[in-house]
Amino acid sequence: MKKLSHILVFAVATLLFVGSAHAQFLRDLQNFRTPGQAGINVFEPPMQAAQNIEGPYLRVGGDFAIQFQGLDHSNDLGNLVELAPNLTLPTANLNLDVQFTDGVRMHLRTYLSSRHHNEAWVKGGYFQIDDLDFISEGFLAGLMEVTRFRVGMDEINYGDAHFRRSDNAAAIYNPFVGNFIMDSFTTEPFIEVTVMSDGFLGVAGITNGRLNQSPKPGDNGIALFGKLGYDSQINPDLRFRLTGSVYHSTKEGTRDYLYGGDRAGARYYGILEAVDDARVSDFLPRFNPGFPYLTSFQINPFLRFQGLEFFGIIERTTSGATDGNYTQLGGELLYRFGTREQFYLGGRYNTVNGDAGDGLSQTINRVNVGGGWFLTENVLTKVEYVTSTYDGEGFDNTKFAGAQFDGVMFEAVISF
Repeated sequence: MKKLSHILVFAVATLLFVGSAHAQFLRDLQNFRTPGQAGINVFEPPMQAAQNIEGPYLRVGGDFAIQFQGLDHSNDLGNLVELAPNLTLPTANLNLDVQFTDGVRMHLRTYLSSRHHNEAWVKGGYFQIDDLDFISEGFLAGLMEVTRFRVGMDEINYGDAHFRRSDNAAAIYNPFVGNFIMDSFTTEPFIEVTVMSDGFLGVAGITNGRLNQSPKPGDNGIALFGKLGYDSQINPDLRFRLTGSVYHSTKEGTRDYLYGGDRAGARYYGILEAVDDARVSDFLPRFNPGFPYLTSFQINPFLRFQGLEFFGIIERTTSGATDGNYTQLGGELLYRFGTREQFYLGGRYNTVNGDAGDGLSQTINRVNVGGGWFLTENVLTKVEYVTSTYDGEGFDNTKFAGAQFDGVMFEAVISF
C-alpha cells in the first residue's frame, strides 16, 4: 500500500509538472493505436504525414478489467486445489503517452494492479521516432516517410499475436479471455527499425534477452529479431495480411524470456495448482518451453472479409542447448456484426506439441468459444467457454498427467 501511494503521488506530481509546462491534453496522438474498438485489428500503427504539431501533448489513459471465473480442473494424481465460481482480482493499468513534436512520442505503461504483484510497478515504455525534423528541418525526409525507430524497455515486435493479446488489464483487443498457450511476449531493452511502404513491412531489432539488467560479465549476450510481411486493404470488403517473424538468441548471457516475460500473470486463476506445490505459479496454464537460448519462428496470416475475420499462428521454437523443440498452431475465426460491429461471436483452437529434448512428447490442446459486446467504443463485455487437455509421456508423474480444465469465463473491460 505504501508503494502504491508513492506511485500515485509521483504520477500526480508528473501531471502537475507537465501541466505547468503548458502541455495540452489530447484524445489521440500521432502514429498511435487508439485504445478501444477503434484499435481492433491494428497491428503496427500506420505512418502519418507531419501535422505541424507544437508539443508537448499529453494523453492520460487507463485499462481496467474484472472477471467472473467458473472453471474446474482435474488430473490423474487427484492433487489439484479445489476451485469455486467467484470473481477474480481486478486488474488496472495507467498509460502515459506524450507527443513531443511531429513524429516523436513516448509511451509508458504502469501496472497499478496485476495478478503477480500486489504493488504498482512499471511494465515498460519506449521512445518512437517517425520524423527527424528535430535535428534539422527536412533531415532525411525521404527515408523517414517509410521508416520508424523505436527504442526502450518494452515489448518487442516479434510475431503478430502480441497485438491481439491481453496485457494485464489491456484486454480490449483480445476477443477471448486467455492468451495463446505458448505466449510469445517479453519486455526487454531493445532498438528496433521498421520500414513500411505500399503494404510491405520489414522489422529488424536487437535486444540483450534480459528482463532484469545488470552491467556485469555474463549478462552481455544479444538476441536478434525481425519480421517481414505484407498488409493490404484490397478493397472495402477485403483485407489480407501475412507476416513471418524470427527471434534468435546467443548462449552467452541471455536468459530467453520470450515465452515467460509477462510478469502480470495468466488470465485464468488457480488452474493446475496442486495442494502440495512448494511454490504457487501465477503463470499457469501458459506453457513456457524454458529453453536457455533458442531460435523461434512465427507465421501469422490474417484475413478479413466484411465482418468475418481469421487470425492464425504457425510457430516453432528450437532449443540451442538440446534437441528440444515445440510447435504451436492456433486459429481464431470471428464474425463481427451490428450497426457498428459492436457484437462478435467466434472460436479459437490452439495446440502445442513437442518435447524438451528427452524424446518424451507433450501435447496441450485448447478450445475457446465465445462472444463479446462493445457497450461503447471503450467498454467491452465477453463470455467464453474454454476446455483444455494435457497428454503425453513427458507429463508422466507430474501434476499435468491427464490434466484438463474447462468452464465458463465472463470478463468486463474498460480502455481509454
